[in-house]
Amino acid sequence: MNLSTAPVRLSLKGISKDYAVRVLDGIDLDLRAGEIHALLGANGAGKSTLCKIIAGLTSATTGEMYFNQTLYSPDGKQQAEKLGIQIVQQELNLIPTLSVAENLFLTQLPRRWGIINRRKLRHLAEKVLLRFRLDELNIDQEAGSLGVGQQQMIEIAASLNRQCQVLILDEPTAALSGTETEQLFSWLEELRGQGAGIIYVSHRLDEIKRLADRATVLRDGRKVGTYDLGELTTENMVCLMTGEERSSLAESRDHSQKSKEQQTREQTVLRVDSLCCGSLVRKVSFSVRAGECFGIAGLIGSGRTELLRAIFGADRAHAGSISLKNSERRFRFKSPSEAVRHGLAMVTEDRKKSGLLLPQSIRVNSSLCSLDKFTRFPGLIDRKQEKAETQRMRQELDLRCHDIEQPVETLSGGNQQKVVVAKWLLHGADVFLFDEPTRGIDVAAREKIHRLFKSLTDQKKGIVIVSSDLDELFETCDRIAVMSAGKLVATFSKEEWSTDLIMQAAFSGYMEPQNRQQARQETARRN
Repeated sequence: MNLSTAPVRLSLKGISKDYAVRVLDGIDLDLRAGEIHALLGANGAGKSTLCKIIAGLTSATTGEMYFNQTLYSPDGKQQAEKLGIQIVQQELNLIPTLSVAENLFLTQLPRRWGIINRRKLRHLAEKVLLRFRLDELNIDQEAGSLGVGQQQMIEIAASLNRQCQVLILDEPTAALSGTETEQLFSWLEELRGQGAGIIYVSHRLDEIKRLADRATVLRDGRKVGTYDLGELTTENMVCLMTGEERSSLAESRDHSQKSKEQQTREQTVLRVDSLCCGSLVRKVSFSVRAGECFGIAGLIGSGRTELLRAIFGADRAHAGSISLKNSERRFRFKSPSEAVRHGLAMVTEDRKKSGLLLPQSIRVNSSLCSLDKFTRFPGLIDRKQEKAETQRMRQELDLRCHDIEQPVETLSGGNQQKVVVAKWLLHGADVFLFDEPTRGIDVAAREKIHRLFKSLTDQKKGIVIVSSDLDELFETCDRIAVMSAGKLVATFSKEEWSTDLIMQAAFSGYMEPQNRQQARQETARRN
């Protein structure tokens, strides 16, 4: 389909939105049939707010919308869905205690005489899972027991199964594995071929270049422009989003690498020996040296997050041990507070559930683990110093907010993640455990967090990073270990690693036993 002559599915004219301040200011946007239209901007630029207005989750203060050339002003999400406008938000909206089948048809549950028709529901759910190649899932399983990536796929499949003329996806691949991402892309190509318009929000610029036809860039609530993707490089996109030239880390990395090679890094700050926890952490052993960034790769469900939780005491390990700073003393931490007392810090994957006190202020969240630093007398906190340190973190992380007393729940997802990082930076631990540290964070903020990793390693801190983004691990790590089916199956240095070798190792634990020896031999040969 020639997009220049394709009908306009959705048209926005002068859309503005006011809260305490104006967060969107006069946005115009046209979405054509059969188009994937990227929406780009740094965290806080207004992307999610604009998506919510289109989907009926909130209303615009001023401006008009037209859907298929007709004035469109939904009074809620359900009305938008009935017209064919579907949204999958960055934060999951499944009901964890309901089954997969119930979540697939949450607003369309089949009923008979007012009672849910379970037999028909099962039949319909099986058809949907088969259609979207998700039939390995158990339709009776509680959605909350699935991995984050699987939950995201269920939510996307539910949206695509409804009438869909406009689909809005906000960071859809942030929690997906490579295989799940490719599966999603095939769904989008099918939907595009059916004449739907797709608004795609992502900080992964390689995905934008691959998928999108055009991109609209927002900055500080205003539209910078709309561009054909053929006109833009990734560097252009970053400059348009941030309003400044993108600084390269190459020089500083080269310099720091030379200085690192001159440092003595024999001191081990973290040693994990034969750690076992549940079925997803099985006899895992590795060590991290002072000044080292140690990455952990693997497929969704391979045990990466569970490993960090076991080290941090969030889950109780039943065998193995942890030692710190070359000490002979061995631990199996019974709680996170015990781990924190011994110099460990953890930035969790799910910031809302286990990383933040959402109704509390940026200041309260940032200083939460460091109150002893600000206590001058028993029960008396030096608020002046607490505020000064929080302001320092705000500047260092480029935290976009009105002031440090602003509730964290009012921040964008990326800025919330920065507050989690600030909490542990203020704490000043010796070993930092990061689980998906830049999930849902824009390119400029991602680069700042990577700079923070460098700053921490320059201070001879030890860092462990779990990330589904191999490029992130390649950019930041000194060594990368691979988890597969609960075991740490391989460790690669910079001179050894490649995408092929890491992915081969990631799948190795799921192979039939007779194939595993062959896979190990092949890995050894290629090394």
